[in-house]
Amino acid sequence: MGIISDIFGKRAKERAIRLKIIKKLDGRAIKYVIERLPDDEFVIGRSGALILKGDELLVYADEKVLFRADINTLDASELLSREGVILTAPDLEHGGATRTIVAYYTYFMA
Repeated sequence: MGIISDIFGKRAKERAIRLKIIKKLDGRAIKYVIERLPDDEFVIGRSGALILKGDELLVYADEKVLFRADINTLDASELLSREGVILTAPDLEHGGATRTIVAYYTYFMA
């Protein structure tokens, strides 16, 4: 049942929606990026972009890669205000630790 539900079921729809959001992020300019921890949030970068490169999404700011994740393991959801996106995944750039970051767009669609 796992394979059939992956192809036709709820998981397939969720994956399709997630990939649609991720593909829409490619090339988006970002104002700043924060990292969410269980009891705190702090700014980790400013002025950058979200870049889709092969099967990876890169968050680039302050002239360096702040976050790099495989799109197949990435959980992406837009903020309700549409001012940015929440990304949660193992960060390939920093040893594979699971991180949650929020990237705020320079310009957002209303």
